[in-house]
Amino acid sequence: MGHLITVATCSLNQWALDFKGNLARTLESIRIAKERGATLRIGPELEITGYGCADHFLEGDTYLHSWEVLGQILSSKEAEGMLLDIGMPVMHKNVKYNCRIIILNSKILLIRPKMFLANDGNYRELRWFTPWSKYRVTEEHFLPRMIQKITGQITVPIGDAVISTHDSCIGVEMCEELFTPNSPHIGLSLDGVEIITNSSGSHHELRKLHTRVELIKEATLKSGGIYLYANQQGCDGDRLYYDGCAMIIVNGQVVAQGSQFSIGDVEVITATIDLEDVRSFRSSCSRGIQASTSASFRRIEANIALSDGRLEDNPAIRPTTVKRVFYHTPEEEISLGPACWLWDYLRRSKTSGFFLPLSGGIDSCATATIVASMCRLVVKSCAKGDKQTIADARQVTGESAESGYIPTDPQEFASRIFHTCYMGTKNSSNETRTRAKELAESIGSYHIDLNMDTVVSALQLLFAMVTGKTPAFRAHGGSDVENLALQNIQARIRMVLAYLLAQLLPWVRGRPGSLLVLGSANVDECLRGYFTKYDCSSADINPIGGISKADLRLFIAYAELAFGMPILSSFLNATPTAELEPITETYVQADEVDMGMTYDELTEFGRLRKVYKCGPYSMFTKLIHLWSDKMEVAEIAVKVKRFFFYYSINRHKMTTLTPSYHAESYSPDDNRFDLRPFLYNASWSWQFDKIDRTVQVLEKEQQTGEAHS
Repeated sequence: MGHLITVATCSLNQWALDFKGNLARTLESIRIAKERGATLRIGPELEITGYGCADHFLEGDTYLHSWEVLGQILSSKEAEGMLLDIGMPVMHKNVKYNCRIIILNSKILLIRPKMFLANDGNYRELRWFTPWSKYRVTEEHFLPRMIQKITGQITVPIGDAVISTHDSCIGVEMCEELFTPNSPHIGLSLDGVEIITNSSGSHHELRKLHTRVELIKEATLKSGGIYLYANQQGCDGDRLYYDGCAMIIVNGQVVAQGSQFSIGDVEVITATIDLEDVRSFRSSCSRGIQASTSASFRRIEANIALSDGRLEDNPAIRPTTVKRVFYHTPEEEISLGPACWLWDYLRRSKTSGFFLPLSGGIDSCATATIVASMCRLVVKSCAKGDKQTIADARQVTGESAESGYIPTDPQEFASRIFHTCYMGTKNSSNETRTRAKELAESIGSYHIDLNMDTVVSALQLLFAMVTGKTPAFRAHGGSDVENLALQNIQARIRMVLAYLLAQLLPWVRGRPGSLLVLGSANVDECLRGYFTKYDCSSADINPIGGISKADLRLFIAYAELAFGMPILSSFLNATPTAELEPITETYVQADEVDMGMTYDELTEFGRLRKVYKCGPYSMFTKLIHLWSDKMEVAEIAVKVKRFFFYYSINRHKMTTLTPSYHAESYSPDDNRFDLRPFLYNASWSWQFDKIDRTVQVLEKEQQTGEAHS
């Protein structure tokens, strides 16, 4: 037998500034890890405060309460006899750092600050923290007096160092540091560090997990070693969903993997590993030459042996076997991620449920189906006996603990917390009305079917009385301006009605509280600005605002079979339409015709604009190659110019976007993810002129080539 150790990592559903709840979840994870025989446990990034505190990291109170919580961990029985890696912010010499606190038996061994900060996309760590740039250097940090009384220490090391136990060596790599070209794990591994911990606050995006997992595997595939990855899991109070998936990797192979999506608050994974496997893996001559010349880290001694002689003397105990990494399909990710996010938002906002305007189209259908998925997850968790989920379900439904209520049927639970309404007008069709009604019945929501023509007519009459003019639809001889204004009246009235119903429907049903209004505008419509400002796309939260139309269709096709909802097929076959204009024998409003581009084209525009950082001209040149088999160069130019024109004149709408679940890399979410102006020169004269000149050159070359052939 070799040197067997049991280690633990976890995913915690922490909540920004919920110090009491965060402490309880941290202690529970430590308790579970110890119960399973682990001698080393790591937690997510900034687990004491929650990762998403944002500008609260600039406040002294956040640092004070962090130390108070750490004091309780240091004093707890759960923390005895284990090496613990805890995350919190620390102020050192008046500089704020994002840190890991390594503790053992009521002592702080090391404060390790983050050296490379995440500062793009959704992350703004440089706004709140300073990176530790003194590589392989430590200083002495003076502890607060409250901590000195607990630990008996006045100062502790802070900086870039490692922990040396009686039988191994442990180093820290934090979140963004894994993604950088010159990652710390390389130097750590060459200096003999056998166990590397990585505590993260990494959010979910569709199809993103594979990249993260491959980087984690690569960290030890070349260098050897044990890699413990911990992550936040859940909604931390913002648009992001942190998707867990805690992992333990040995020499490039996964031996333990946690769930990516869960409504549970605490998930701990453990593995038993033979240290000798690391040592034999590192036996190559080339590595030895590099390691012998590698600069050394300061080693902080920890009076503990991670290996347990009882494991080594028991031949029945074996190292954890290698596992195949599990990935959800994008359709499954949509069914799970936004559903978990909705549940966190619902239970933590102390509201009584959701309200959704059901249009009979695929977007609101997708939003409703995600709520149905959430109900399924709640019932499943309750069936497993999760006490927190049961307590939350009772709180949301207004049931007391004495009632003994436990959700056992998703439709029954939906009937209590989910409210839908079809807000029809004379421009609505029987098909959309019927689809909305049948979908509500399939999910179990409390559904209302109404016509709001009288309200629309009242507003039109008021306008006519004030101005002496009566606007008309284009179909009735009106101008484009009149036509658009009459559409917007209907759309904005739906928003007003939605909030009225959300506030009063619980009262109507004899229940306390109010409802959260759900939006259902997809990411492509937001990018194009194809919605009315302050219409029913304006809501409290939007679970599909970061998901493309194409992915929503894939999700609905998946849910039809996975959830046993045959009604969903009728939504897949329906033409997307806003139904805001009169239907005539020769005209039925259709979204893609209105927009002058397809949803698939919008997705391509969005990725090129945001992910590939293309302006009009570079987007045009890329699309020449991507779309050359589908359309002529001149048509590509027209589509690119049309997209940038409508994108720029509608960019102001992004400032009022409903907070949406972040799922897509080209989300146009203003001021949080997509930092671009909202007042543009929509003529793009210089850029468009260059596109036109290029079209002329390419067409001339094509004509010359055809003549020669």
